[in-house]
Amino acid sequence: MNMKGRIICLIGGFIIMYSISPAQTIVSIKEDQFLINNKLTYTGRYWKGNKIEGLLLNSRMVQGIFDDLNAGTTKNWIYPDTKQWDSDRNTNEFVSNMKLWHDNGLLSFTINLQGGSPYGYSNAQPWYNSAYHEDGSLRADYMARLKKILDRADELGMVPIVGLFYFGQDEHLKDEQAVKNAVINVVDWMFEKKYRNILIEIDNECDIRSYDHEILKPGRVSELIDLVKNRTKNGYRFLVSTSYGGGAIPRTSVVRSADFILIHGNGVTVPDSIASMIRKTRRVEGFIPKPIIINEDDHFDFEKGKNNFTVAISNYASWGYFDYRMKDESFESGYQSVPVDWGINSDRKKGFFNLLKEITGF
Repeated sequence: MNMKGRIICLIGGFIIMYSISPAQTIVSIKEDQFLINNKLTYTGRYWKGNKIEGLLLNSRMVQGIFDDLNAGTTKNWIYPDTKQWDSDRNTNEFVSNMKLWHDNGLLSFTINLQGGSPYGYSNAQPWYNSAYHEDGSLRADYMARLKKILDRADELGMVPIVGLFYFGQDEHLKDEQAVKNAVINVVDWMFEKKYRNILIEIDNECDIRSYDHEILKPGRVSELIDLVKNRTKNGYRFLVSTSYGGGAIPRTSVVRSADFILIHGNGVTVPDSIASMIRKTRRVEGFIPKPIIINEDDHFDFEKGKNNFTVAISNYASWGYFDYRMKDESFESGYQSVPVDWGINSDRKKGFFNLLKEITGF
């Protein structure tokens, strides 16, 4: 709520007041609910008896600033019409579709500074997609593309989940200090740009064994969560968490430290198992009421009355759509497969957004 240049932010049930220059979109948390500009998301909305207000329904859009610094693999990402890869085109087309997503009820999306597998899943990652130099300093071209997306999200009232690291790409940071430098540099960049609409995800699926740096793994990733939490400007700090692989339940250290909990539904083929994951997460030692977000789930069945999406919201957890282009599918399919068609024009995309619009009442 704006009060003569001051903002009241609710974090963990506590009221924090701080001064900022005008920002259009402010995200905050009160217990297990999200607020945008001090108003519950999807205010007053119920769907089939399930409370929707306070949730943050989302989609995995991690390739919004994708590029490939390995000249030997860029040929894999060429557009079918131009036969060339173009990182600026990718970002510009992302931005041009954001209002369409929002108008169908999408309030959040995950984007990652080291992307995700451009094939959906990969055993090896020879491409080089990272917003960081090896010492953790920021690449200006990546951050310029990110700014386009975050600025548009601010205008639209959207809340991006900004991931900082991805397994298979973290190896391009030379050591642990470089990882810490990267965290600090991104957070300070966000402070400089005066964003208040961002949630931070330290790394995608911290329990994946492919991470090179110990500080990105489950035993120590809470150190980076705390690093973000302890970095403030004008009394403000960013809300932060990390995610776990499909079906995994977060550890106590993350549950205690994170502002919100990120879990994934990959591999969870039975919808009732999503409900079980959510219940188990709420029973982890140290858990207090805070939002639970599934921000990656590659299961659909949107035409069915019971699917991972509907089961998540019936257990008051936010859900995130993860779609990649499967073998022999057309260019229009998949939001993670590069090159990406960012429109809503495949059957799966239409299925998700139609259900999302129905659930949210947009």
